Amino acid sequence: MPAENSPLSGNLDDDDYPAYTMGRAADILGTTPAFLRAVGESGLIRPLRSEGGHRRYSRHQLRIAARARELVDQGTPIEAACRIITLEDQLHDTLRENEHMRRKLADDGRDI
Repeated sequence: MPAENSPLSGNLDDDDYPAYTMGRAADILGTTPAFLRAVGESGLIRPLRSEGGHRRYSRHQLRIAARARELVDQGTPIEAACRIITLEDQLHDTLRENEHMRRKLADDGRDI
């Protein structure tokens, strides 16, 4: 177990820390390394490469890949599944920004 002041101690809670090898990530998702490569090639996720060139995945990336797997399991082609997730993320970001701007305008006393 790393000491509390160890550089690794903060990584254990970091959702973006690339803690999982491709094999372990595939096991967690119940899929194949080829699926993870395809999701990576689509640009949906970009795994970190270790010094030896091996792909490493974070928990956040595994959640995204799991969503792609759900869509693929429902019959959606992998390329389309990746595009759908990208568009969902863009919509979510846009809606959040829109809400932020509405609040800012309301705080400034402007009608929307």
